[in-house]
Amino acid sequence: MLTIDHVSMEFSARPVLDDITFLINRKERVALVGKNGAGKTTLLRLIAGEYQPTSGRIAREADMTIGYLPQVMLFHDDRTLREEVMTVFAGEDEARFIAEMDRTIIGLGFERKDFERPCSEFSGGWRMRIELAKILLRHPDLLLLDEPTNHLDIESIQWLEDFLKASPSAVLMVSHDRAFIDNVCGRTIEITLGRIYDYNVNYTRFVALRKERHEQQVRAYQNQQKMIQDTEEFIERFRYKATKAVQVQSRIKQLEKLERLEVDLEDTSRLNLRFPPAPRSGDFPLIIEDLRKDFGSHNVFHDVNFTIRRGEKVAFVGKNGEGKTTLVKCIMGQLDYLGNLKIGHNVKIGYFAQNQAALLDENKTVFETIDYVAVGDIRTKIRDILGAFMFGGEASDKKVKVLSGGERSRLAMIRLLLEPCNLLILDEPTNHLDMQSKDVLKAALQAFDGTLICVSHDRDFLNGLVTKVYEFGGGHVREHLGGIYDFLRTRKIQSLNELNTRVERGNPRLYSGESADNTQTTSKQDYAAQKAAAAEKRKKERQIAETEEAIAALEAQQAEMEQLLSLPENQTQENFQKYESIKHQIEQKLYEWELLSES
Repeated sequence: MLTIDHVSMEFSARPVLDDITFLINRKERVALVGKNGAGKTTLLRLIAGEYQPTSGRIAREADMTIGYLPQVMLFHDDRTLREEVMTVFAGEDEARFIAEMDRTIIGLGFERKDFERPCSEFSGGWRMRIELAKILLRHPDLLLLDEPTNHLDIESIQWLEDFLKASPSAVLMVSHDRAFIDNVCGRTIEITLGRIYDYNVNYTRFVALRKERHEQQVRAYQNQQKMIQDTEEFIERFRYKATKAVQVQSRIKQLEKLERLEVDLEDTSRLNLRFPPAPRSGDFPLIIEDLRKDFGSHNVFHDVNFTIRRGEKVAFVGKNGEGKTTLVKCIMGQLDYLGNLKIGHNVKIGYFAQNQAALLDENKTVFETIDYVAVGDIRTKIRDILGAFMFGGEASDKKVKVLSGGERSRLAMIRLLLEPCNLLILDEPTNHLDMQSKDVLKAALQAFDGTLICVSHDRDFLNGLVTKVYEFGGGHVREHLGGIYDFLRTRKIQSLNELNTRVERGNPRLYSGESADNTQTTSKQDYAAQKAAAAEKRKKERQIAETEEAIAALEAQQAEMEQLLSLPENQTQENFQKYESIKHQIEQKLYEWELLSES
């Protein structure tokens, strides 16, 4: 469907992409990964036609359509939400698409009452969702998505996952949301040092394979560096000896012809960043009783009651606009409220908000900003810490006033990491962090011996970090014990039961997951029934394992065929038919796997 053929791209004589080649086939879902500045967005813009390559070609099938969601875009203010989204159906029978439009807009978090609101009333994040809705409704052959989850809450991200998995469109996306790309994409392309590395696996598997490749590259690089050093020493030692003139000239020519290996040696994966020891607080850092917050006639939440114990790590989740940040501001004393909110004895709060970056001293450099607050042994690791958060090398000497909004937010996060506190409140801390930086932050938070409240939509970041979830919605705050995936599993059950209550009116037990007829419970099954159920379970597990093995074998064949077809001389009708046959077999096996897994 799309061929990237020996494409190179330079900006001001600086190479960004260097002779890259790969294919994207119909219905493929591909994750594009790499460090900030590696060239991911540049590649998307090349494919979208916004840039032209310095050399090479990008070949698209005839009549192929592309939908591109950039990180930054222009918006129109003179239409309502409905009118703006309806522009994608211009010239067509709009009535045919109304239901699909409604499903898409609601799936992305809007409510029906929003449909007639002017677009100018929505924040930048919500307007990004409007553009995403328009692109999805066009059903392009290829979707190019640049950080599509940055402005979505957990429910909307899950909806988008389901949409993309069911969509007939091919997808090429850039995202730092590991769970999202793992759930959507079965292929990962990494850009590093201008080159690409193509893996026919999801992101989690890619990380393991990349580690192996990186270790091999480092060994090859080190061996070559030793060879270069030995050769240069030989040349210097015998440069002026006539008896060695031939050998010296041979070695010089050898070095001139040598293709120098490059490898990304920056590796902060083992950086062990820790918060300073938390001063001991009282047993209950936060107690909330009958809390209510209104903005004029609009009630944000009411009758909120919960207590957070010392050392607990909890998440605030829910749709945007349901009061998560509002409650945080109440805790911080930035908003008034009704009810009781008590901060415990000896509580020292460390707070990260999106506007935290505005409090930085613009005349300090990045290094000076961190050096000012760092104490003890951590001062010897400032350069490493800055590198882990994408301020390596010369970037650490930049003045704060020249940093972008995202860079300032990352710098504010680093500063917070180094200041002693025993109650950390983080409001969307991962929005401007790449995966490596998020791993560093998560490890530090897991080791933090104080109390944590984290507002986030990043499931992978919250997984293994929090042990309790507070869900905001409909004016209420509900407590869920367990981690983020425990909550999501429970929430899906509740959502299904909510559908049941619309059919079977008046049975409140269905919402909580309790059966209308609870007389037939597992505890009353006889031994024979339990034995049969166990046997059936083992049989299904065996079938799933066999199907997964078959998929893995077929995917290996697919990878071999893709390598074969990357060469023009192998692009025969017979080879393409064989490749399509393998793809069809994979789709069939995946369908079997889904049936077995869901049943």
